Amino acid sequence: MTLALAKSSTRGPTRAITHRTRGRSHGPVTRLMSPSDFGEILKPFVFLDFFDHEGAPFNGLLHPHSGIATLTYIAEGAVTYIDPDNVRGVLPAGGIEWMQAGRGMRHGGGLDQTGRTRGFQLWIALSPALELGPTVSIFQAPEDVREDGPARVLLGTYGSASSAIESPSPINYLAVRLKAGERWRYVPPTSHTVLWAAIAAGVLSAPEELRYGELAAFEPSSESVEFEALVDTEFVLGSAAPHEHELVAGYYSVHTSPEALRDGERHISFIRQRLIQAGRL
Repeated sequence: MTLALAKSSTRGPTRAITHRTRGRSHGPVTRLMSPSDFGEILKPFVFLDFFDHEGAPFNGLLHPHSGIATLTYIAEGAVTYIDPDNVRGVLPAGGIEWMQAGRGMRHGGGLDQTGRTRGFQLWIALSPALELGPTVSIFQAPEDVREDGPARVLLGTYGSASSAIESPSPINYLAVRLKAGERWRYVPPTSHTVLWAAIAAGVLSAPEELRYGELAAFEPSSESVEFEALVDTEFVLGSAAPHEHELVAGYYSVHTSPEALRDGERHISFIRQRLIQAGRL
């Protein structure tokens, strides 16, 4: 995926879009961000996958992570999950899964029902103090995700609403729905100079036009952005203080140093052997 430079726009009291992408698609999953492209300019946000599947259910395999946290948000449909303790369940539309991998863990899941399923999985880089720490696993039902106006607070705080999940660094992650013609202005905390938005349905003006399947990165600043829905629209938005560490990536992991990556990968291998002995792999 290459960084596509957005067309120039007049700068005013709102933030300009600097880069945009439609990512790379593999079947129903589109990778909009990875550490080698948008993840480098938007860290601590390092991966973002958008999935839009219509068809039969399927089960996914257990897979490992270390050094990062993942947040999975279901906009439509439902997914199954298998957490690190082999607990199985269903995550419905509006629900979220938070998995802070720390030194290493394995989890899995799949699509639960025939029909359309849409959502995002976001990977967040952790600090040296957390990247080799314990695993944290939290599932939130739709009714437990707090809202302020059109925004559901998946992580962080917006307006009067705060997530019950403890964020590993200063981050806001919101899911927003606007009806055609509605406007909404996002005013970030002063330290949140990182800002992006990804469109799950519809068309937005921000003030450049953003369509279904696009991710836009905004210029580093503390300015706000006004969004206008040109049709009924859904999108997710992330803002954060910059991650001041290097991104050292493995296949399923992101750490701040080669030494931390090796430690995490060793621990992942240990977990794999333990699962094999238990007959789970």
